[in-house]
Amino acid sequence: MSAMEAAIGRQAALLVIDPSGNRQRVVVWPLPFTIGRQAESNLVLRDNRASRNHARLIEENSDYYIEDLNSRHGVEVNGTRVAGRRKLSSGDRIEFGVEDSYRLIFTLEEEEIQRLMDQLSSSTRSGAPTSLSKLRALVEVARTVQSSLSTLTVLSAVVDAALTVTSAQRGFLLLRNGDDLDIVVARDQRGGQIPASELQAPTRLIHKALNNRRELLSMNFDPRRQFQDDPELSTANLPARSVVCVPLVRVRTGGSEETMVMHAAEDTVGVLYLESKVDAASLSAGDRELLQTLAIEASTILENARLLEQERERHKMEEELKIAREIQQSLMPRRLPQSGWFRAAAASIPSHQVGGDYCDVRQLEADLWAFVVADVSGKGVSSALLASLLQGAFLAAGHAEMRMDAMMAHVNQFLTERTGGEKYATVFCGVLNKDGHMRWSNAGHCPPLIIRKTGEVVKLPATSLPLGMLEDAEFSVEATHLDPGDRIVVYTDGVSEARNRAGQYFETKRLELLLRGNPGRSCAELITALTNAVETFTEGMPQSDDITAVVLEYEPEA
Repeated sequence: MSAMEAAIGRQAALLVIDPSGNRQRVVVWPLPFTIGRQAESNLVLRDNRASRNHARLIEENSDYYIEDLNSRHGVEVNGTRVAGRRKLSSGDRIEFGVEDSYRLIFTLEEEEIQRLMDQLSSSTRSGAPTSLSKLRALVEVARTVQSSLSTLTVLSAVVDAALTVTSAQRGFLLLRNGDDLDIVVARDQRGGQIPASELQAPTRLIHKALNNRRELLSMNFDPRRQFQDDPELSTANLPARSVVCVPLVRVRTGGSEETMVMHAAEDTVGVLYLESKVDAASLSAGDRELLQTLAIEASTILENARLLEQERERHKMEEELKIAREIQQSLMPRRLPQSGWFRAAAASIPSHQVGGDYCDVRQLEADLWAFVVADVSGKGVSSALLASLLQGAFLAAGHAEMRMDAMMAHVNQFLTERTGGEKYATVFCGVLNKDGHMRWSNAGHCPPLIIRKTGEVVKLPATSLPLGMLEDAEFSVEATHLDPGDRIVVYTDGVSEARNRAGQYFETKRLELLLRGNPGRSCAELITALTNAVETFTEGMPQSDDITAVVLEYEPEA
């Protein structure tokens, strides 16, 4: 307010008419006076059609102006849309560009007119609130819950309603944060936002009283007694004369049995704190019930916000897993040889928790094929990305002239440099010549199985540690000869560790029995039989790791 207005007793005010027809008088102070949907506004418009920062009132040279803050639906004064800003006169009608929304009447009042307006206003600062004003406050909370998407806006409406019910001067909503309370909402009886520093009672004392209460939905907090019991506090700075505290409890979303098991300290999420320096609060039983209803409403809002945040986190995790699955599926070879002396088939059954499986089959020369299967430790996007890097390292390092032990050492160095030993990968790689000579190296991977045409099953055990564990690790290379009709099955531990509903594992022995029971089948037929057997065994149970297998077939021309 300007010095001239103070001298002549003038004051700017707004007669606020909400969409339900309720009226209240709001003093235009402080300046600039903001109007909008967000809870921090000096005048909150609880209408989703209003912009968060819709308009503001400013004062220049004893004149008042309204400014449109680039709102979606604009601002109208006496039916004319405001372009930029417009000077206001007493009695001007302000609207917000949509029908059935808030309407404001701007007034410049003399002191006597202000006194009469205070008496006629529905505001209850100077006396006990009427039943009608209490009802209006609860209806306003209900409307806000129905229409607002902002948790803070709804909690502000709850505090405003509680101030109406109790005739308190200031209200605060505090939420538990470890061993203290954080002030989330701070409002005065005019519906305006106030600084959190206005709360004079230390939050640690309120927190202590909250934890020591005996009843779930009520508590006692005597600021004078609390201050006297604390030698560190001065009695010269006693807070409000009257304080009303209502706990906010965690609202259970389970069944009735779960709802009954609640504890005063464990299930408290915060407190609704109302104070007055003028009159002592005298609440009837009905008023206490209204306050508890408001506290439960606030608790429900907080629980819904918590569940919504959990749902967002779950959705975010699902999106990350989806990305990881897409990365992992892209690592599977798109084309595999289906004819000629060397043939291959591969399959991967993705799990809910994505791992880092990777397989590849490549022709190095006309008479030489290379193959690799890897499984990166851990789950999620990081493992899938590391498997992708591993593929690039093998592609860069693997060629016909390079020795296999040198290639493995090269990839091991690549992995240790980028992960610092925190991630590793089990790897089986080999090269097969047209004459049946195969060289292979197994870095901590599940032992692949050679199924001889005679039905014999031969394991290819680990020859070294996994890649990425030790920077100076050595990787030995073994040699094996394949006969026409022999097949090789390379798989990840997702196959052997697949579980059914009884908690049993598929295990390698079941895989061996399956392979022995299907002699003479092609690689494509074997991979189909393998995936079908695993899916039948698991009975549709979600698996914790991806199931990846590659079947290689050596069938030289006669």
